[in-house]
Amino acid sequence: MGACISAGKFGDYCHGVPKENSWSADEEEAQKRDASSGGGGRRICCSGQLPHYVSLYSQQGKKGPNQDAVVFCQDYATGGGAFCGVFDGHGHHGHHVSKRVRDWLPAVLLRQWRQWAAHEGAEGKMVTDSSTAFDVWKESLFKAFMMMDKELRLQQAMDFSCSGTTAVTIIKQGDDLIVANLGDSRAVLGTISEDGALTAIQLTTDLKPSVPQEAERIKRCNGRIFALPDEPKVQRVWLPNDNYPGLAMARAFGDFRLKSFGIIAVPQVSYRRLTSADQFIILATDGVWDVLSNKQVASIVWSARSREMAAKMVVEAAVHEWRSRFPSSKMDDCSAVCLFLRC
Repeated sequence: MGACISAGKFGDYCHGVPKENSWSADEEEAQKRDASSGGGGRRICCSGQLPHYVSLYSQQGKKGPNQDAVVFCQDYATGGGAFCGVFDGHGHHGHHVSKRVRDWLPAVLLRQWRQWAAHEGAEGKMVTDSSTAFDVWKESLFKAFMMMDKELRLQQAMDFSCSGTTAVTIIKQGDDLIVANLGDSRAVLGTISEDGALTAIQLTTDLKPSVPQEAERIKRCNGRIFALPDEPKVQRVWLPNDNYPGLAMARAFGDFRLKSFGIIAVPQVSYRRLTSADQFIILATDGVWDVLSNKQVASIVWSARSREMAAKMVVEAAVHEWRSRFPSSKMDDCSAVCLFLRC
């Protein structure tokens, strides 16, 4: 697994991540090395070693370079805050898209948040009320996702017209949790029910073309949705007059050929007030969720030998299940981030 680790607290930008939305020759070369090695995209922005309360892991599948990327940022926005994200690339340049979003999105979002928070706060002070804070984060996320997609479109070194990435991100500020989802990666909360049992609560919707509201928008924009005969359960998005490109999700960064036909980069954003019963949050790409249920993944995390091993154990379980259930199929990339909420 390839790793990209940066030391230092997350301030204006992660050390090693472009402060402005530019991509230098050295960074391009680093991306090429990462892609050619088949490594996973992993970036950690924290003080020293990875904190004991978070775990990240990514494993390449059998379809080519690892197109997944994951990120964790410590002390994000405020002291004790955290940002986590999982990105699943697709298309010929999908590994480049996912890793660029991983590298740029946290900084782009943070700048937007600071601008909105200063505007909403009294005399430039950051807002602390949960309701207002969520409104600020929500508007900041909408703006940051739009800007991120625009930056990808402006890149001249690569053609992202038929390549893109999903994104599922969480922002934790104290007991406030903000979730933003784009595509079919997923966030799941592990919590303890009133009877003391571990319960898995899905925090996001898998935004696929089969979701009625997503299908309505795509069809209204003249995009077509149908499944191929050899995979009748997988609805895909196609151009109006061409059986191409067949995108299996309804929202994504990139994929600019389909942006006029209903594919959007607008995230679904939700808020949750965490309680003492909530134990951990899992973010994972669809390579995990295609073969493991929410309950199975939550149980693996809960029973992990250590917190540091939790994400790896989830991915290894998914890999085992792929090999067992689909021995003749090309296994998908599998990646996970586990954020523990209690000491």
